[in-house]
Amino acid sequence: MSVRVLRLLLILLLAALPALTAHAAGAGRRAAERQAQEKLASARQEQAFRDFVASLWPDAEGLGISRATFDAAFAGVAFDPKILAYARNQPEFSLPIWRYVGNAVSQSRIAAGREAATAVDPWLKKAQAAYHVDAATIMGIWGIETEFGAFCGGDRTIQALATLAFAKVQGEYFRDELMAALVILKTGDVTPAGMKGSWAGAMGQTQFMPSNFLAYAVDFDGDGKRDIWNSRPDAIGSTANYLSAHGWIPDLPWGFEVRLPDDFKLTSADSSESAPFTAFQARGVERADGQPFPAKGEGRLMIVAGRKGPIFLVTGNFAVIKSYNPSTAYALAVALLGDAIMNGSGLKGTWPTRDRALAVAQVKTLQVRLKKLGFGVGEIDGKIGDAMRSAVRAYQERHGLTPDGYADVAFYKRISTQK
Repeated sequence: MSVRVLRLLLILLLAALPALTAHAAGAGRRAAERQAQEKLASARQEQAFRDFVASLWPDAEGLGISRATFDAAFAGVAFDPKILAYARNQPEFSLPIWRYVGNAVSQSRIAAGREAATAVDPWLKKAQAAYHVDAATIMGIWGIETEFGAFCGGDRTIQALATLAFAKVQGEYFRDELMAALVILKTGDVTPAGMKGSWAGAMGQTQFMPSNFLAYAVDFDGDGKRDIWNSRPDAIGSTANYLSAHGWIPDLPWGFEVRLPDDFKLTSADSSESAPFTAFQARGVERADGQPFPAKGEGRLMIVAGRKGPIFLVTGNFAVIKSYNPSTAYALAVALLGDAIMNGSGLKGTWPTRDRALAVAQVKTLQVRLKKLGFGVGEIDGKIGDAMRSAVRAYQERHGLTPDGYADVAFYKRISTQK
């Protein structure tokens, strides 16, 4: 490069330097202004949160909670933004059901469950005798919720609930749960430091919400405290008590995998209305494991991945599991994990893993379209739940399609292009 060119470049650089300096200074000022605005917003939010906590005192006092208990509960509690981030991403509603179930019913978890079941066998038998609830379901819930008590969550329950209540997630629900948590602290079953659990306020090995703790937690080991955090017997007894109180039918399975004959004429009613086991047998339905049907009882078909995926005949006890968590994927994972642990059984059918799951935006589009066509889809939330499957079945039946309730890519294309 010649001296002349170097001189020209230097002149151009010197000419541009004031503008570059001004731009850099402007960018620095804007960054400083953003930081100042963010700090101000954070301070205002924290003050609003403190005001919210203070506003709880009259109601807490009305529940017989002392000022000392109230102050101890909220000592060091602050608004926690990560709690709100967790609330927006729940895997049982966002993952394809085969991925969720596959992750939940892993070989390592089954092995850990069998070891845990051996260790707590006397307590499982005691729970069965007291509450007439299937031990496999207790083990399934215990495993899915907390890895058999190995990890109960590290979030402070009061802070998590206060954050969700302040943000009015689900209306007043979390505020009510926060007040229930304060009542628990009043009883002395646990200290504020020991009251830990998930981001949503679910506590201990059972992952009970505070209101469920007050209603269903039991002192199963007789030490004078309902300790679902540290006592395996209390966790097992409390889970059994919950299931019993929610209508568990003794001596009836949650359901089982079935095979439909090739000429089976599927109707929407098969999945929405229960019928006696004998009625399904008369239509050629068989258990996938080759075992006989229970001598009595009734159920309905549950098809979550179309005719080509595993199909289940579920009883009223499956609905009891769903009372613990309303996700079908969750309840199925609990049921299959419990069976694998206690009975050594596993799925015979295969999941359609090559199917591309619909994105949340696509599911919302489906919900909007189906709603406009007159089908009840529930909330427009991008989640495929019972209401959505029911709407899909109704549409399929009306249009002469197999009413399996499976919203796959082909179904999405059909609905999204329909006038």
